[in-house]
Amino acid sequence: MAASGKKGNAIVYALVVRETVILAEYAAGTGNFAFVTRKILEKMSQADTRVSYTSDGYIFHIMVYDGLTYMCMAEEDFSRRAAFSFLEDIKKRFSMQFGDRGRTALAYAMNEEFARVLAKQMEAFSSEMDKVDKVKADMDDVKNVMVDNIEKVLKRGEKIELLVDKTDNLNQQSIRFKKHSTQLKHAMWWQNAKVMMCVGGIVVVVVALLIYSMKR
Repeated sequence: MAASGKKGNAIVYALVVRETVILAEYAAGTGNFAFVTRKILEKMSQADTRVSYTSDGYIFHIMVYDGLTYMCMAEEDFSRRAAFSFLEDIKKRFSMQFGDRGRTALAYAMNEEFARVLAKQMEAFSSEMDKVDKVKADMDDVKNVMVDNIEKVLKRGEKIELLVDKTDNLNQQSIRFKKHSTQLKHAMWWQNAKVMMCVGGIVVVVVALLIYSMKR
């Protein structure tokens, strides 16, 4: 199947169908995908379902609900989740705008009004996917950096363990230093006390000698 138009992660074709009767459609490119779409519709069951078919680098996402088929063709890198979110959005908009008219309408009866809605929402969801892909690419880059960094850390496992051991040693040294400082503080206090006692004793002796000399 050949197709040309917007490249990248994009929806390039969308339509709303009742059995094989196309009610509205819009294509953002050119190709034979309309023909392929009709072939798919001919083989589709009308029971409510969600299914995807791939063909030449494109994926047809199909949602059948309450007798109507909502279909889009997207490039293969376009998220399946986003594709069905798009189809859900189209289903709600079509139902709100036309109600039950789709059950009996003629071919292309809603095309003039709804093709513009298809085009707008296709562009909106495709643009949103571009943003998502950019974020995903950024996240992949971060993931690669993180893995690289973690691997480097793992290769330095011995150094990390040594650092932990050194930290333990430092903690022990800190405890010993604190204990030694307390002991030294007590020793200094006793030493100062002894000095003060000696000085006090000398002062007492001197005063006593002075008193004794004055009495003579």
